[in-house]
Amino acid sequence: MLARSASMRDRIAMYNGNALKIGLFGANCSSGRSATTVPERWSANWEDCLALARLADDAGLDFMLPIARWKGYGGSTDFHGVSLESITWAVGLLCATKRMTVFGTVHAPLFHPLIAAKEFVTADHIGQGRVGVNIVCGWNEGEFDMFGVRQREHDMRYAYAQEWVDIVKAAWQRDDTFDFDGAFLQLHGVRAFPKPCGGTRPLMMNAGSSDIGQAFALRNCDAFFVATVGSRKSLAGNAAKVAEIKAQAQTFGREIEVFTVGQVICRPTQREADDYYQHVIIDNADWGAIDGMLANKSITPQSIGAQEYDARRRYFASHAVGGYPFVGTPDKVAEELTIISHGGVRGIGLSFVNYLAEVPYFCDEVLPRLVHAGVRVAR
Repeated sequence: MLARSASMRDRIAMYNGNALKIGLFGANCSSGRSATTVPERWSANWEDCLALARLADDAGLDFMLPIARWKGYGGSTDFHGVSLESITWAVGLLCATKRMTVFGTVHAPLFHPLIAAKEFVTADHIGQGRVGVNIVCGWNEGEFDMFGVRQREHDMRYAYAQEWVDIVKAAWQRDDTFDFDGAFLQLHGVRAFPKPCGGTRPLMMNAGSSDIGQAFALRNCDAFFVATVGSRKSLAGNAAKVAEIKAQAQTFGREIEVFTVGQVICRPTQREADDYYQHVIIDNADWGAIDGMLANKSITPQSIGAQEYDARRRYFASHAVGGYPFVGTPDKVAEELTIISHGGVRGIGLSFVNYLAEVPYFCDEVLPRLVHAGVRVAR
């Protein structure tokens, strides 16, 4: 196990000098980030997740980022219908790895802040300073219904989440007994020990896309996870969003790192990559699951018309589920990842149709090219 310093800067840098942090996104959920029916789609069973984490750690990847999912989206595969709870998943992977940061993703309205604070402190000690917290302020109404929890109005979700974060940070940082008297949460005689590993706190991330969501992330977090339409459509869209976020962070007197998402299909030739992308993502898409995801956003043929719906449906399958598609040869994928790094993106969570089958080729072929490009360091 690597020795951990007490520096928050080292935590944010994930204890290495890689300008572009590369991680794996969504591996705790069935099908990962590919709403497809192909038989080789990702299983998300524990044995595969464990093997993937060890492979990624040995190859020098920087992090693993899970999705907090409680029920599937339907369709013939029930996309995300099988999922491993993200905090306990993270603890298991921290026990099995030595270098990488592993995030837990937590819905603030579903986890009491003192329970979440204690869970993450425990994970942080197990991983010796390698746990990260991905905060979700609200999501699918159907999932909240499972818990008997009613979602608050959009802006109120972030007001509640602010109290939640304030309590978590106080539990991590304060040595005295304290009370908290908020609009949503009232706590009395709070004591929380131990504190996080190394005298700092876990790396915190959020992906709010609205103005108020972005402001919440800039006030409270170390990393902002960008998953906007612009960032999913183009490399230039990523760079433009980074510049906007960095400028806005300065109005809060803060610096923040920007992360994004992408889906990789990397093959020896462009034709092979393009053909497989078409086969998996379009020709064998789980259209029922995609319809379910769109319906969660109140997007239906009845609400926007059949022609517009068909366009939205295809876009959602090709870009919205997995993020920007990095499809091509190792040279092309490395070039595009270098472009977003030069545009200011600090990290990217990548998904693959089958992580265990495809990540080794990515690590063998793309990572050395990124070292040569100067955005990652040689191991």
